[in-house]
Amino acid sequence: MSQPTQTDSKNTSAENSPMMNRRTFLKWSTIGWAAFAAVVGGYGTMVLRYLFPNVLFEPKQEFRAGLPTEYQIGEVSERWKDAFGTWIIRDQEKIYALATICTHLGCTPNWMPNEAKFKCPCHGSGFYSTGINFEGPAPRPLERYRIFLADDGEIVVDKTKKFQQEKGEWSDPESFISV
Repeated sequence: MSQPTQTDSKNTSAENSPMMNRRTFLKWSTIGWAAFAAVVGGYGTMVLRYLFPNVLFEPKQEFRAGLPTEYQIGEVSERWKDAFGTWIIRDQEKIYALATICTHLGCTPNWMPNEAKFKCPCHGSGFYSTGINFEGPAPRPLERYRIFLADDGEIVVDKTKKFQQEKGEWSDPESFISV
């Protein structure tokens, strides 16, 4: 057997050497930095989502509803139904604000003036103009909102305070305005 020459050992060691050329090094370092940038960008996006979350802006919870003289006795005003989810009703003795949310599953009932009742289109619950339930699956009457007169005589409805009939809260002086 012959001894390997010096040139043979150089060729053998160069082929098995872990050394890489400049082009391969630049390719892998570019891939590495791109992956690092993608990870940092992903975490940066998560931090920004945390700092600027999706927020649902709701309409104001208190609104002015006009003067008491603008509401006819025995009629249901649907003027504030779409904007504030409120009906204002005036009877012989008082004015009160009812929530437009069915107590069954939260649908919005419709006022049926010919039948003098609120009728829920989802499951057929019926409510008198006072808010008392009398038909369908609704388990309780509609809720009232706090209502009062401002210093200038205008009606103010505050939706942050609700009154439930079954708890005896409809007799609370804040649940209606005496006229």
